[in-house]
Amino acid sequence: MSAGRLFMLEISGGGRVVSLNPDGSGKAVLVTGCRIPDGVAVDVENGYVYWTDMGNPPADDGAIERADLDGANRVTIVPSGVTYTPKQLQLEPVGRKLYWSDREGMRVMRCDLDGSHVETLVQTGEGDDDRRDQTRWCVGVAVDAAGGQLYWTQKGPSDGGLGRILRAAIELPAGATAAERRDVEVLFDGLPEPIDLELDLATRTLYWTDRGDPPRGNTVNRAPVDGSREPEILCNHLMEGIGIALDRRGGRMFITDLAGSVYEAGMDGSGRRVLRVAQGNLTGIAYAELAA
Repeated sequence: MSAGRLFMLEISGGGRVVSLNPDGSGKAVLVTGCRIPDGVAVDVENGYVYWTDMGNPPADDGAIERADLDGANRVTIVPSGVTYTPKQLQLEPVGRKLYWSDREGMRVMRCDLDGSHVETLVQTGEGDDDRRDQTRWCVGVAVDAAGGQLYWTQKGPSDGGLGRILRAAIELPAGATAAERRDVEVLFDGLPEPIDLELDLATRTLYWTDRGDPPRGNTVNRAPVDGSREPEILCNHLMEGIGIALDRRGGRMFITDLAGSVYEAGMDGSGRRVLRVAQGNLTGIAYAELAA
């Protein structure tokens, strides 16, 4: 027996990790005093929730934290300054790794579940001059462990129409470095401002939120990762859409926006409904099935 549970991040009110039922009821505050939390992932097997802290972006002092599913035993596993401004976070259960995008760090990174063995897999720039170029900023991340592929977004400037979704091998090719690898593919470009990613491996479909201007921005989108089909807009009229989480078995998705709303919809965007409103400024969201 299992029951679904959502884990969500609020950057207002001092920064909080909360959980709630998939119908929006039963909200519980798990952790307070987080430093601009952005990405969240759940380790059901070991009973942990992980989240990224962006910290103070100019200070290069981002971190990753972990707590029990009830918020107890909070610890920092990736210390302040090891990552710059960590954004979306994904847990890859087979290899037992955490993957995240580092915005001002201009890289995609991973580590073991205890925070050890931090690696940089993709480096899109280095130094303050490159950092001013927002097309280099990595934000969303998704992992296909079985296929050996890594996906990420580079959002570009706000509402700039320069956003991209890219893909490369999870492991660095022989002789390559994170900054110099020739296996990087651009899957989609000219996007308003792509943010968080989710991957449905059963259908080989990529889902993402986009914060840019309407009509293509402030949306949830999907597209097959194989082939050349144009992205399909599933939901629109979000208020700065950020987080997305898939309940693949239940055939639904959950979305958060910075205006403080939580939404549920079918995987094709149908039946969209608002679960909660005025929840502060929301960022990441994760769905997990826990033992009942």
